[in-house]
Amino acid sequence: MYPAIHDPSHQSYPADTHMGPIPASGVPDPIPKQPPYSAVHHHHTYLTRAASTPVTGQWTSGLCHCFDDPVNCGITCVCPCITFGQITEIVNRGSKSCVSRGCLYGLLTVTGFACFYSCFYRSKLRGQYDLPEEPCTDCLVHFCCPACALCQEYRELKNRGFDMGIGWEANMDRQKRGVTAAPIVIPGMARTMEHDN
Repeated sequence: MYPAIHDPSHQSYPADTHMGPIPASGVPDPIPKQPPYSAVHHHHTYLTRAASTPVTGQWTSGLCHCFDDPVNCGITCVCPCITFGQITEIVNRGSKSCVSRGCLYGLLTVTGFACFYSCFYRSKLRGQYDLPEEPCTDCLVHFCCPACALCQEYRELKNRGFDMGIGWEANMDRQKRGVTAAPIVIPGMARTMEHDN
């Protein structure tokens, strides 16, 4: 009833080449499968992250990924009113200047009410791009981690194609002329991609 082991029509499969469930026929697939995703195998992907492609309804970077843009992180830690002004000019679509909103934020920082003002702009940004209110409410994010929140909002607009250093009008002028920002290149990313292939 069962074929003999020395039968030439019977094929044997080494145990280490099969990486999936055995089909209902009982005979494993002779084509080896790729091993399942392993965080150990892909540990380098957590060390170097490329800017995510913007997707409606999702943040392109996490709240604590401040060092994805170390220059902005440094500026925001030393003088958050600069980053806030840049964000508000884009979110307001040029109706309010970077300088006026940045100065107002600086004054409110002295009084301790800056988090209430900045959470309003986080909510407005989320509304424009249909982003989720995470990891908690906007006011709580700006109250507990104001620098991280500003850095995340700055990266979000940058990842969505805005050059944060030139303001709303210059960004609109670039869009009209069909000029887009150069892709963000992370040092070591080419090496990482070659390693994956």
